[in-house]
Amino acid sequence: MSIALNPIAFNLGPILVHWYGIFIATAVLIAVYLSVKEGRKRGIQPDNIYDMILWALPVAIICARIYYVVFQWSYYSQHLNEIVKIWDGGIAIYGALIGAFVVVFLYCRSKLISVWAMLDVIAPTVIMGQGIGRWGNFMNQEAFGKITSLAFLKSLHLPNFIINQMFIQGFYRQPTFLYESLWDLLGFVLLMNLRQIQGFFKRGEVVLSYVIWYSFGRFFVEGMRTDSLMLFGGIRVSQLLSIILFVGAIGLMIYRRKNDSDLPYYLDGSKLQ
Repeated sequence: MSIALNPIAFNLGPILVHWYGIFIATAVLIAVYLSVKEGRKRGIQPDNIYDMILWALPVAIICARIYYVVFQWSYYSQHLNEIVKIWDGGIAIYGALIGAFVVVFLYCRSKLISVWAMLDVIAPTVIMGQGIGRWGNFMNQEAFGKITSLAFLKSLHLPNFIINQMFIQGFYRQPTFLYESLWDLLGFVLLMNLRQIQGFFKRGEVVLSYVIWYSFGRFFVEGMRTDSLMLFGGIRVSQLLSIILFVGAIGLMIYRRKNDSDLPYYLDGSKLQ
């Protein structure tokens, strides 16, 4: 019998510190550090990034939870006391991204900073944070896939601690958290390197490339999961949104290239535009 890892990292008196929170906090700290470092090069002051994050982070968490609860209302309407229990999981990344985008947009407009320039700076660190955050799902034994066999998991040459943690509800499961984490981290590496190539990305195309990359991978990973948020007719919410974002980002990238001949390159800096 496989023994699952403890989702509780340690206790601080009566406070239980969950691995889920540790992974999220670690992802945020690394993302802020990398964003500040890159922002300096692009003419964005560190204080602007710090101030923006102070607003964006709580809004993102709240929106992520609201998004999840809305699509699971049949359950939470009967368990209202559990709505605030985000430490047990149940936050939707698309909800977080929507909330964070609104904050970034409003903040940048108020400070006369190019919204596109700011999004280009933070986009690679966001997908990096998503990749790290999936390990919080791993510790909570959530965001898993369909039933599979022990032989299949061993054929992937996974370490035993991952295989054991994928024994959920009496069956071995597809490690969809791992698939998405690796996809996200690969996207992070690609974006971090490609945006430093002179003349490669126009302003706004780093974040649009992030949207294209993430939504493409998420569509397929979501199709393997068994805990998807659903719409009527068995439509998976995240798959539908992934299609919309994928097509929309490609269309917007083509439109901007075609209709704005003066569009600056990413490496040109952060002048308002």
